Amino acid sequence: MELVYKGKTKDVYKLEDGNVLLTFKDDVTGEDGVFDPGANTVGLTIEGAGQSGLRMTKFFFEKLAVKEIPTHYMDADIESATMTVKPATVFGKGLEVICRFRAVGSFLRRYGAYCEEGQPLDAFVEVTIKDDDRNDPPITKDALAQLGILTEDEYTVLVKLTKEISTVVKEELAAKGLELYDIKLEFGRDPEGNIMLIDEISGGNMRVYQDGVYVTPLDLEKLVLA
Repeated sequence: MELVYKGKTKDVYKLEDGNVLLTFKDDVTGEDGVFDPGANTVGLTIEGAGQSGLRMTKFFFEKLAVKEIPTHYMDADIESATMTVKPATVFGKGLEVICRFRAVGSFLRRYGAYCEEGQPLDAFVEVTIKDDDRNDPPITKDALAQLGILTEDEYTVLVKLTKEISTVVKEELAAKGLELYDIKLEFGRDPEGNIMLIDEISGGNMRVYQDGVYVTPLDLEKLVLA
């Protein structure tokens, strides 16, 4: 295997058959030892977080497959904390797409003068650039098009898929008595140029609450997959 990229929470290897292997780590994003799915630095290491995240990812990607929502998922090995996926080309140097159902995190920090913490949002979608040096700044549809990162038509597809995927996750969680506050997704182009969901769907990239109390990633996996 050829190591292609070492990420904060996963390493990426190119397989001989052209597909890609993701290895899930126990590192999670946050600051000063506090988990934050919106952070762009590794904040702490939680034993078992890699396998937990992969179990959740396998669960949700298989749900999306049933609904014929395009993803890069092929197979997963929980024991080794690895997932085999289709190759993908990211937009620019990488984008993160957030779907928000409540005003928390960076949304609240930016717009707190106009909203209250936890205020309901109607599946608000925003796109940020993956750029640690600039703290992953938000970017508009027009800027994405003018910079050649993606076209306006691709942006429309991105938003549509984000809302569809986030709704699937939200409904699955609601069935367990859990509420999704926000979720961070990543997308790429498949070899034919079609947009598909990549990366993962786990407790490490979403905020979920139960009766108003935040649920940690490992506890979330236990509640969802129980």
